[in-house]
Amino acid sequence: MKDPLPNVHVRAEILVQALPHMQRYDQEIVVIKYGGHAMGDRAAAEDFAEDIVLLEQSGLKPVVVHGGGPQIGRMLGRLGIESEFKGGLRVTDEATVEVVEMVLAGSINKQIVGWISAEGGRAIGLCGKDGNMVRAKRALRTVMDPESQTEAVVDLGLVGEPEHVERGVLDAVLKAELIPVLAPVAFGADGQTYNVNADTFAGAIAGSLRAKRLLLLTDVPGVLDKEGKLIQELSVEDCRRLVADGTITGGMIPKIETCIYAIEQGVEAVVILDGKVGHAVLLELFTDYGAGTLIRRA
Repeated sequence: MKDPLPNVHVRAEILVQALPHMQRYDQEIVVIKYGGHAMGDRAAAEDFAEDIVLLEQSGLKPVVVHGGGPQIGRMLGRLGIESEFKGGLRVTDEATVEVVEMVLAGSINKQIVGWISAEGGRAIGLCGKDGNMVRAKRALRTVMDPESQTEAVVDLGLVGEPEHVERGVLDAVLKAELIPVLAPVAFGADGQTYNVNADTFAGAIAGSLRAKRLLLLTDVPGVLDKEGKLIQELSVEDCRRLVADGTITGGMIPKIETCIYAIEQGVEAVVILDGKVGHAVLLELFTDYGAGTLIRRA
């Protein structure tokens, strides 16, 4: 029979190395945005749930914000609802926002709550509407007209952006030692339901809570340089420079804008990392190596 002690010693060494990281984050709030693309793999989803439960049991206060773009797209297709796009961005009309709320605040939200519960955690599913937690306003986006090379304002319909976060609801949930799982759907002052980008929603939540960390889990390793190599650490000024020189492009730009906003609101640091990597959250928070791109004020 093979001697099991070497393996036990390795595990003990891992725990010893993790201890200073656990102490640093003890009783600190960590907001984790779990992207729709990162949810695609069942094994990775189970790893994610295990990570969240371990964080809570280690003395951290995790807050999960989830997306669901691919799942929304599939449901719209099944229901025969065609999406209109302007400047490459989906327009959210009345029919679409009903599906968005059904998928985000319904099936996906409760699925994640179920995964966490299955691993021994105590999670509660909420959306921005609950307790008037997040008040949104209509978002307007600008896109570049390829012919005139001028920016034009695009009305995306019922797409919103956070205007105010009432943190009392989340404080009460965290005080009860529950893990909040939040869907990015919110009311406007006019009572209208708005679909809010999950990254933007997570940034607003993290800023309101003055979180120690905001983790943006997505389907890429992090911020890449022009050669496609991972950049392990950036300052806010570095981020602005890389956007200006074209290194950071496309969908990474709004993520970077969220990072900068969260840091300016008091979040210590933000990390963009690949949510499909097994136990990515633990690798980032409890090891010396990290798992993505860390963004700090300076």
